[in-house]
Amino acid sequence: MKNIRAVSGIVIKELYRRKDFYVLFILTALICLVMASVHIFNDDKIIRYLKEMCLLLVWISSLVIAITTTARQIPSERENRTLFPLLAKPLTRTELLLGKFFGCWLACGMVLVCFYLFFGLLAGSREHHWPVVNYLQAGALHWLMLGVVIAATLLGSLVFTAPSSNATIAFVVTAGILLLGRHLNKVAVTLPEPRRSLLYSLYFAIPHLELFDVRDLIIHDWPPIAWKVCGIAAAYGIAYAAMFLIAACLLFRRRAIN
Repeated sequence: MKNIRAVSGIVIKELYRRKDFYVLFILTALICLVMASVHIFNDDKIIRYLKEMCLLLVWISSLVIAITTTARQIPSERENRTLFPLLAKPLTRTELLLGKFFGCWLACGMVLVCFYLFFGLLAGSREHHWPVVNYLQAGALHWLMLGVVIAATLLGSLVFTAPSSNATIAFVVTAGILLLGRHLNKVAVTLPEPRRSLLYSLYFAIPHLELFDVRDLIIHDWPPIAWKVCGIAAAYGIAYAAMFLIAACLLFRRRAIN
């Protein structure tokens, strides 16, 4: 655990030194400007629309930071010739991958805290209502979703040679699952065999990231989700993240690092 914490700390410090950190502040400023314009309108539907746009910006920016930060971890270590000294120390390949994963995941958690804190304070100052439980559940499920994406992107960094190709494929797959994943079973019903079975298999095999999208809790002020359901969703996300990490560790053990 000491080695994993050390690698995770390096990843978090790297995020502060790179442009991602400044992008975070720029996007936060944009959210502030949008939310500041809420007082101009008196229609609840317009206010909800602005909140939806702000949360969409939060989701897009968090995905950008998560995928780009994770995609460059292993390739940058290989290009900078720092992978050999790291593995020459009492550090196994599994510990290196786990450190990279937890570092990226914790860094994204800090990013989400900043986003949701600013968004919640501004929205609450305009509406005089602070649904803390809704924000906690939305942020926690959002963070779990990023954990699955980070684990899958880390696996992709061992499959694809260039970070750009890995990041592009991760963006396309993640966007496809979020937008179309829930509709695959409906499309499968209209197809003949064997395409129906193949699409059904794909529907049950992919991680349904859209299950973690509970922005409507904040947008429409819905009642909080039952904690039992949140626990099931957490177990679902952790299972997929663990599956991707195990596959990455097995692949990294068998791959030459030269």
